[in-house]
Amino acid sequence: MTVERGLRLMAGVMVLLSFALAHYFSLYWLWLTVFVGLNLLQSAFTNWCPGMAILRAMGLRDADYGAR
Repeated sequence: MTVERGLRLMAGVMVLLSFALAHYFSLYWLWLTVFVGLNLLQSAFTNWCPGMAILRAMGLRDADYGAR
């Protein structure tokens, strides 16, 4: 798994988790979804987000789009 795929996985899990927490506990958990969405929007322009640093520290590699 690459950093890019791991980041999409992490974002999807966080959105679904915040939805479940908002449904069962408090609607304030939807702010987690807002944070994830803003973070994804920011990373689209800068190509960096904290999740990428975490995934690289866990040993995931960057996608090598040019090598085939």
